[in-house]
Amino acid sequence: MRFSKMLIPTLRQTPADAEAISHILMLRAGYIRQLAAGLYIYLPLSLRVTRRIHKILREEMNAIGAQEIALPALHPAEVWQETGRWYEIGDEMFRLKDRTGRDMCLGMTHEEIMTWLAVREIRSYRDLPQVWYQIQTKLRDEARPKSGLLRTREFLMKDSYSFDADEEGLERNYQLHAEAYHRIFSRCGLKFHMVQSDPGMMGGATSHEFMAPSPAGEDVVVLCDSCGYAANVELALSNPKKIEIMDWEFGEVHTPEKRTVQEVSNFLKLKPEYFIKSLLVISDDGPVLALVRGDQELHEKKLGRIIGKHRPALKEEVKDILGVEAGFIGPMNHDIRLVADSCLQEGVYVSGANKQHYHARGIKPGRDFTAELHDITLAKEGDLCAKCDSPIKIERVIEIGNIFKLGKKYSVPLKAFYLDEKGEEKPIIMGSYGIGPARIASAAIEQNNDRDGIIWPRSIAPFDVEILPLNMTDAKTLETAENLYRDLTAKGLDVLLDDRDERAGVKFKDADLIGIPTQVIIGEKNLREGIVEIKDRKTKEIVKVKVAEVIERMKVEAAQ
Repeated sequence: MRFSKMLIPTLRQTPADAEAISHILMLRAGYIRQLAAGLYIYLPLSLRVTRRIHKILREEMNAIGAQEIALPALHPAEVWQETGRWYEIGDEMFRLKDRTGRDMCLGMTHEEIMTWLAVREIRSYRDLPQVWYQIQTKLRDEARPKSGLLRTREFLMKDSYSFDADEEGLERNYQLHAEAYHRIFSRCGLKFHMVQSDPGMMGGATSHEFMAPSPAGEDVVVLCDSCGYAANVELALSNPKKIEIMDWEFGEVHTPEKRTVQEVSNFLKLKPEYFIKSLLVISDDGPVLALVRGDQELHEKKLGRIIGKHRPALKEEVKDILGVEAGFIGPMNHDIRLVADSCLQEGVYVSGANKQHYHARGIKPGRDFTAELHDITLAKEGDLCAKCDSPIKIERVIEIGNIFKLGKKYSVPLKAFYLDEKGEEKPIIMGSYGIGPARIASAAIEQNNDRDGIIWPRSIAPFDVEILPLNMTDAKTLETAENLYRDLTAKGLDVLLDDRDERAGVKFKDADLIGIPTQVIIGEKNLREGIVEIKDRKTKEIVKVKVAEVIERMKVEAAQ
């Protein structure tokens, strides 16, 4: 392709509303343009990257026996109503009515529709297993679209679905997808972690996410370098560092107007880890007092898995239910459900005395209060791994893929059954597996860039080579550029020829900004000696080679 014939509208200034590096560079390098919040136009360079990612996806999905199909993006409501998700999913689902008044929605995922198809096409155990996949547009009415292609309202997704006769078959397909995903992300040049995750709205018993480390990531994972434990912070287990068990006698301490752990900690000159925070929440089944150590934070979702839907109690509710203002609540003498973090099963602590302007010191779990013990705190840097007791680390990440063991969640309500060898009807066991191609591209930029622009991994770059003739008025330069362009293209390489009549500085800046892995620079002075320069965009290393050697060198680099 010739630069002069392509739409590559590079920008010199950083767009004001872009924050993530991938968003900034995609806009500046002429890869995307924003139509509206969360809606993007993929320009030619971006589309070329996307197609290369799709090629890798298709190759790896086909390699594990998956079959590609294509489902509609517009769905009738009744399929979603049968599984209950029509009512469970909130405003993020685009809903509409067709001209007959029938309720419809735009697909944000395709579990229901894939299962609908399975109901009609899978009848016997002889039809199993099946793995179907698609690369399809999804639509979600995202409340806060941001960070370019990382959080959008319309996006492409590779989603595959496995259908098995039993849990053993599901486990095989789950592992096949996990292995395929490792190959996909490695081939795309990404650093990534496979971590345990919360199935969330997808449902099912087990799920894992594939996460690419990046400061722009909106997710957080907990990692242990010692034993390899990795989990999304939404469900990660960890233990706070152990503390010395004090020999305090139980007694009240006057703490006038000191309500927060930090205020009382400073007042009594004690570290926060010697305190118990008592937090009243209101669940559907009534009030619950959640107890966490003073240096830890309550994890709302973890607590929700134990007590169900809940909300923080209002100030007046705290007084009515516990008889004391917030800030002076302690875990003693309450006739309501108590849920404490597991680290509070031993030790001696300070907490509210259930009395205005007083705290109690010497509170001992098991003696002064009894509570259910669960992991209900947010894992944080410095905590210890729940498996091996080594320090954990926290890392911000971009979710690039996920795999779910759905089991019977969709097959039972949609009546996706098969007849086994005995002629008995049984539910199909399902799995669901997703990858976001645009997130792969964004993560690749987040992990591979410098102050000059993008540095694409070779496997997903829009072109393999960019040819930069520096003097467009020199006949020898033009002839060499055209010959290299023709010969490299003939060898199967994707080549961009910058044939614009621009200054060398402009061409260099645009080449670095666009991020094609290899640049072939043709200058008059070197050409007199039959030499051109080859620059590696990543290392910035420049080597001089004879024109006749360029073809073989590029073939070797493209194969790496």
